[in-house]
Amino acid sequence: MSRNHSRRYGVLATLLAALSMIGPFSIDALFPAFERMASEFGVGAGSMQQTVSVYLLAYAAMSLLHGPVSDAIGRKPVIVLGMVCYGLASMGAALADSYVVLLVFRAAQGLCGGAGMVVGRAMVRDRLQGAAAQRLLARALLIFSIAPAIAPMIGAVLLGTTGWRGIFWFLAAFAWLLALACALLLVESHPAHARSSLAPRSLLAGYRAISRDRGFWLLALVATVNFSSLFLYIASAPEIVRHQLGLGVDAFPWLFIPVVAGLMMGSALSGRLAGHVSTLRTLGLAYVLMVVAGIAHVALALALPHAMVPWSVFPLLVQGVGVQLAFPTLTLLLLDRFPQRRGAVASLQAFVSLLINAAVAGVLSPLLSSHMLALALGALVLVLAGLAAWVRFSRTQDSVGASA
Repeated sequence: MSRNHSRRYGVLATLLAALSMIGPFSIDALFPAFERMASEFGVGAGSMQQTVSVYLLAYAAMSLLHGPVSDAIGRKPVIVLGMVCYGLASMGAALADSYVVLLVFRAAQGLCGGAGMVVGRAMVRDRLQGAAAQRLLARALLIFSIAPAIAPMIGAVLLGTTGWRGIFWFLAAFAWLLALACALLLVESHPAHARSSLAPRSLLAGYRAISRDRGFWLLALVATVNFSSLFLYIASAPEIVRHQLGLGVDAFPWLFIPVVAGLMMGSALSGRLAGHVSTLRTLGLAYVLMVVAGIAHVALALALPHAMVPWSVFPLLVQGVGVQLAFPTLTLLLLDRFPQRRGAVASLQAFVSLLINAAVAGVLSPLLSSHMLALALGALVLVLAGLAAWVRFSRTQDSVGASA
C-alpha cells in the first residue's frame, strides 16, 4: 500500500473511531452525574437508568434508516448531517428544565448518534477486502476502545467544574467538531453508480431479503450477545462502583480501565491475526477467553465475602479481549452476506444489537446489579448464548469463514 493510501486509510480509521465514540460518550460520561441529576429532577435512580434505555431505543429505531439512506445518497452526507443534528439534540438536553424534557432530547440524541457508527462500518467494507478490511476495522476499534474509560473521567471532571449540563455541552461540541472534520476530510466511498433506490418498496424489499437470511440472524445474535455480556457490567457501573465496591464518583476508572485495556488488546490481536489465522480459529480463541472470564466472574463472586478491587473487576480485561477479538471478523461476515446492501445490513445489525442492549440496560441491569453473583451468572449466560449461535452458524452451509 502506498504512503498516500496508508495516510488516507489512517484518516478513515481515526474518523470511524471518533464517530463510534459518540455511543460510549453518550452513556458512560453521564454515569458520575446520575445522583445529582436525579436529585435536581426529583426522580429515583431507576428513572435515571431509563435515560440510557430511551437513548438506545431511539438509536436502534433510527439505525434502520441510516444505512439504507447511505446506500441511496452516499455515506458522507448521512454522517455529516447526523453529527450536526446530534449536537443540536445535546444542546437541548443541556438546557432541559424537567426530567421529561431531558428524556425527549435523549431520544433525539439516539436518533442521530448512530449515523457515524452504522455508516462508517459500511465505508470500511466499501473500500477494502478480506484481511485488509479486518485490519482497518481492528485499527479503528483500537482507537475507539479508549472511549469507555475516558468518558466517565471526562464526565466526573465536567460534573465538578460545570455541573451535569456541561457534559451535554461537551457532547454538542464534540459532535460539531466531528461534523466539520468529516465534511473536510472524509472521502465518499459509495459512488453514484452503485447506489440503490430509496423508494419504500426497494427499502422494504432489501430488508425482507436480509430478514429471511438465517445466517444473518445467527451472526447478528453472536455479535450482539458477545458485547452484551460486557455491556451488562458497563450499564451497571453506577451500582457496581458506588454500592458493590463502595467507592466514590471518581472511582469509575476501576471498572472501565480493565474493560478498555481488554478491548484494546482484542483489537490489536485481531489486526495481528488478520490474514494469518482462520475465522473458525479466531472465533474459537475469542470464545475460550470469554468463557474463562465468565467462569472467573462467577468463581470470584462466590469466593469473595464482598466485591473488591482489583479482583472483582480483573476478569473484565480477559472478557474485553475476547469480545473485541471476535467483533471485526463477525462484522465483515455480516456485511459480506449482502454486498449490494451493506448499509442496510449494518443498519439491521445495529438495530438488533441496540434493541437487545436497551433491554440489558433497562431490564437486566436493574434486576441483576444489586448482586455480583447475579451479574456474573447473567453475563456467562449471554456468552454461552453467543457460543451456541456461533456453533450453529459454523455448522451450516452458510458458513463462509473456515478458510477466510
